[in-house]
Amino acid sequence: MIRSSLWPAPRRRLCFTFSSLLFGVSVVVSGQAAAVAEPPLRAGFAQEEITPEIGDRPVWMAGFGHNRRATGVHDPLWARAVVLDAGGRRIALVSVDLVGLFRESVERIRAKLDGFDYVLVSSTHVHEGPDTMGLWGPNAATSGVDREYLARVETQAAAAVRAAAAKLELADAAFGAARDESLVADGREPLVKDDELRVLVFRKPPNASLGSSPDRSPAGMLVQWNCHPETLGSKNTLISSDFPHFTRQYLEKRFVCPVAFFSGDIGGMMTSLGLEVHDAAGEKLLENSFEKTERLGELIGQLAERAAADAKPIQLTPFTIRSRRLYLPQDNLGYTALFTLGVVDRKSFRWDATPDTATPHAGRVPTGRMAIETEIGVLRLGELTAVAVPGELYPELAVGPIQNPQDSAADFPDAVKEPTIFESIGAGKKKLIFGLANDEIGYIIPKSQWDVQPPFCYGRKKAQYGESNSLGPETAPILLQAIQMLLEELPN
Repeated sequence: MIRSSLWPAPRRRLCFTFSSLLFGVSVVVSGQAAAVAEPPLRAGFAQEEITPEIGDRPVWMAGFGHNRRATGVHDPLWARAVVLDAGGRRIALVSVDLVGLFRESVERIRAKLDGFDYVLVSSTHVHEGPDTMGLWGPNAATSGVDREYLARVETQAAAAVRAAAAKLELADAAFGAARDESLVADGREPLVKDDELRVLVFRKPPNASLGSSPDRSPAGMLVQWNCHPETLGSKNTLISSDFPHFTRQYLEKRFVCPVAFFSGDIGGMMTSLGLEVHDAAGEKLLENSFEKTERLGELIGQLAERAAADAKPIQLTPFTIRSRRLYLPQDNLGYTALFTLGVVDRKSFRWDATPDTATPHAGRVPTGRMAIETEIGVLRLGELTAVAVPGELYPELAVGPIQNPQDSAADFPDAVKEPTIFESIGAGKKKLIFGLANDEIGYIIPKSQWDVQPPFCYGRKKAQYGESNSLGPETAPILLQAIQMLLEELPN
């Protein structure tokens, strides 16, 4: 395990726990030992629209530059919820077609919901929706957030969860995965991709009363893929959820069931920009076009179809949940300026040299080294382990490997390598990563890869993109160690 002076000893635990409780017990009385029955799983899916209204009031589009005003809507944006219930425990997994939501918005969504043990809200990170973070307004000094729209998003996300809970039905699940490296590009050296799509397929349990051919078609699907939804590029002014729209559309037509799409480890940079996509006849499709975007979404849908076809039954109960609040040092001077100007509206703190505590700032002007509050989460759902990461995780930190030895021109080439999430979960285990979960803190970069000072890595004349949208080099070490600690607390 990595040890750091940032972590005090003895270790303090700031987490809530629903441990491996015995939710249901059945006793076999026919001469055999008592057997433990897992609680029955119920699952529900629902969606609520969060498309902004396009009119006299400007809608500033997120993800690229400033002053990109929406002129219309190509396809609707959604908040899609999956609710899982077993043994008196209930969790919600929510995906929103947005560039990101800060933790404060997630807390307001949670405050609207009763009876849930855990609510996870993940953004797809679409670059063709409205600014919900403040970074893409008409100019660098003006927030692009429409507070009324943001309040509507929060209301609709909570409504989607309640609607999904109202549709809970008995279900069993299967987990599948499939790979295709041609469907995602890597925009930053070293070239490391997570090109595995992961899917959970939910079906109604067999019913003996239906005879020998019960309906086993999917009742819902959860898809997790690892790529920035930015195919349409910076010149597009039509609201769209980019390729996730077409992926969901393909799967919903194919399986006639609701589909929730989640982004995973998309940093580093996993992108659809510059990716060659060909139509069914083999012709290369035009960059930044809806034709390319639709075709890419369909191809990802076909990859999900492959994963679903090979999916194996998986036990998703009982539920064990760990969550931890953390403070991270904020060393990005550009971000500090945006906090000070009020362009970025979230709470700020003074870094107290520990991830456990921080001193709130009384006003907008930070004093001392700045910090922000965020959270991580780990879910053990029966045989499945899912990790909630509050930003854009580099795939090196998810599936590995982290380059070793690192390029000597990096700023911290000898930094201790962070424990990767899949390494911490363990080989052979079923895994999901929910990116931009419960917060959006930007890129999460291996410290040994940090590179803002010349000379630059790989003989480059200027630094690669990434660090300008990261809190700082300590983000990954703190987050990955904290995630490893939570994973170690889970039952075997």
